[in-house]
Amino acid sequence: MTERSEGSRPTVRRSRDVPLLVDRARDGDARAVARLITLVESGDPLLPEIAAALAPHTGQAQVIGLTGSPGVGKSTTTNELVRALRSQGHRVGVLAVDPSSPFTGGAILGDRVRMQDHATDPGVYIRSMSSRGHLGGLAATTPQAVRVLEGAGCDVVLVETVGVGQAEVEVASLADTTLVLLAPGMGDAIQAVKAGILEIADVFVVNKADRDGADATHRDIQGMIALGERGPGEWRPQVVRAVASRAEGIDDIVAALEKHRNWLVEHGELRRRREARAAAEVEAIALGTLRARIGSLRSGTTLGALAARVADGAVDPYAAADELLIGLGRG
Repeated sequence: MTERSEGSRPTVRRSRDVPLLVDRARDGDARAVARLITLVESGDPLLPEIAAALAPHTGQAQVIGLTGSPGVGKSTTTNELVRALRSQGHRVGVLAVDPSSPFTGGAILGDRVRMQDHATDPGVYIRSMSSRGHLGGLAATTPQAVRVLEGAGCDVVLVETVGVGQAEVEVASLADTTLVLLAPGMGDAIQAVKAGILEIADVFVVNKADRDGADATHRDIQGMIALGERGPGEWRPQVVRAVASRAEGIDDIVAALEKHRNWLVEHGELRRRREARAAAEVEAIALGTLRARIGSLRSGTTLGALAARVADGAVDPYAAADELLIGLGRG
């Protein structure tokens, strides 16, 4: 179920509308889910009420991150994973993050075009999100959007990153399992070393494995994994071959994902990762609130007065920052 047109979506004007909207989302209403994510992206004042209403229904979905360089077949692989997961009876949510223009702020949001096979399936929700200049391959609001899909009853949430390459590691802090896609002939083995991708991948997928060089890419990744130091019982990243455009190797990817999830549960790592994810989310919200409050001071006298004292050498910037934080705490 992809988003519907804005003209028929439910509106939220008051706190008492929030439970109704969440109930509709829980019942599989795509418009309600779309509206909730839109409210998340826009930073609506009702977000605390929305988060509170969703909280009892979150924390159960398997969150899978997919990353890799442009052209490795992330969207095609995501599309086929959705098909495989649906065949197992799972309700699936997809968040596909697209890059935004640094000049206009706009984004094509075209990943849904590649996933039209599932457009009429009520058990699938696909949402494109603009990165809005946020670095790391995700949008700043992606963690909250994941919570919306969890609250809406999705068993599995697939998060597909922008696909910009070496800096795209933030998804590892969001996902239970991180899937890194590679393709032969693109120098991805070397890129993995340069970018530290080796450290964030739980499962490697050598996609387009029917191309020349696939064996070499598979061998290179296996060699890099062998060089890594691991203690007893630590996870060894799986390496899977696939040709997603022909749905080949998808069952092997699903099996590797399931194997990793079992390991996470058995070793208590799933709980640790989710607590770390929650801590990062709480910290991001707190910092956002703090930035907003500091921004409101720019039009007042407090920040300006402190800046003048720093410029005159009457106080150092660290002492001024402490004074500012104390003032914000009192406020």
